[in-house]
Amino acid sequence: MSDWIVRLALHGLAALAGAVIVGLLGGWGQVRGWVMASVFLLAYLLVALGLQLRERQRLAEWATKPSAEDVPDVGGPWGDIYSRLYRLLREQSRSRAGLSHALWRFRQAGEAMPDGVLVLDADNRIEWMNPVAEEHFGLGLKRDRQQTLTNLVRHPAFVAYLESPTYAEPLSLRGETDRILSIQLVPYGDNEKMILSRDVTRWERLESVRRDFIANVSHELRTPLTVMKGFLETLTDTERTDEKVYRRSLELMTGQAERMQRLVEDLLMLSRLEDSRSLLREETLDVPALIAAVVLEAQSLSRGQHRFSTNIEPLWLLASREEVRSAFTNLVTNAVRYTPPGGDIVVTWARENGDPVMRVRDNGEGIAPEHIPRLTERFYRVDRGRSRASGGTGLGLAIVKHVLHRHQGRLEIESEVGAGSTFSCLFPAARVLPARSESAEVTPIRAA
Repeated sequence: MSDWIVRLALHGLAALAGAVIVGLLGGWGQVRGWVMASVFLLAYLLVALGLQLRERQRLAEWATKPSAEDVPDVGGPWGDIYSRLYRLLREQSRSRAGLSHALWRFRQAGEAMPDGVLVLDADNRIEWMNPVAEEHFGLGLKRDRQQTLTNLVRHPAFVAYLESPTYAEPLSLRGETDRILSIQLVPYGDNEKMILSRDVTRWERLESVRRDFIANVSHELRTPLTVMKGFLETLTDTERTDEKVYRRSLELMTGQAERMQRLVEDLLMLSRLEDSRSLLREETLDVPALIAAVVLEAQSLSRGQHRFSTNIEPLWLLASREEVRSAFTNLVTNAVRYTPPGGDIVVTWARENGDPVMRVRDNGEGIAPEHIPRLTERFYRVDRGRSRASGGTGLGLAIVKHVLHRHQGRLEIESEVGAGSTFSCLFPAARVLPARSESAEVTPIRAA
């Protein structure tokens, strides 16, 4: 401001000095001199006013599209004004660039989030959303921006949650495709809202499996324990001299204890197979000898009620003896349990299309197609009463599936009601070893 005053004073002095000089030239003290001095001052003021009007017009034109790159280059007071405007525009440009970069980073972070993010204004209109939110709610940012969310997502529970005064607890929302979303509303700013959505379908299913697992284990253990408790009460109330009742009770309790033991052993085996930290102990495995031992045990379980036949090729594997034996035993004993007396059970071990395959085929009752996809689930039973009566634990096929997975193999199931079933264990060709008599050293590696 002081610079302006100095410049204004200098301009005034220059005007007075010019008027004095003009007056002296016209005759100082005479009318002619005063007239000439007055004319000079008037002309000077008109020129100064014209210059000011011109600069004002230039400023008005520039202000319609202000740009730091196109600031007029003039001197004097107007030069100071344009210089200050230039600095202001540069600062605004830097600030705008910083805000744009921050907004870009926010959107980049929002789009990279695994959860859905949806921003609403005070009237529940959509301001922004990331791609995950678009997928969760079936919306599109370009199409639905500034649309009222409740007009697009009409689920009653969601609408009620959005209109609720409190949002302390998230909303669990199940869609038409069985997807389960966890919705959390976060208020912020001036009545604005941010909705966070997370797909918890997998976790909900795992929790359901956990609940079912606990319920099934409890049920499987409760039945034999109830039977044993009943027999113990019977023995307590029965005279020791009744040897027949005493012996029969002990036999039945032994059977129930063995059933609980098999269940516990299968649970421990399944737990070990599902543990990613569990090491796979590989060794050279004489599969033909192993299958022969498994079939011999199955014949003992059958007690001569089934006809067995085998077709075994001399193929050895690099595999875990304990795990493969458990898988083969479960398949062959299942065939015994679920094939009526007089039925046929065929066990084969051979190459098929280069891959070694162990196959168990029976001509039992067979399985309906709707049950086949779920047979490897823990405790899944086609006929619960018949399964428990046969002595099965409901974990056998789950164990088979996990054993084959750890050996990079797979289980295939074919069945037809009334015609029997075929269970096939397919191993990768890379695990085949030349047949030999000596055993190799055990080599622990981490399971796949």
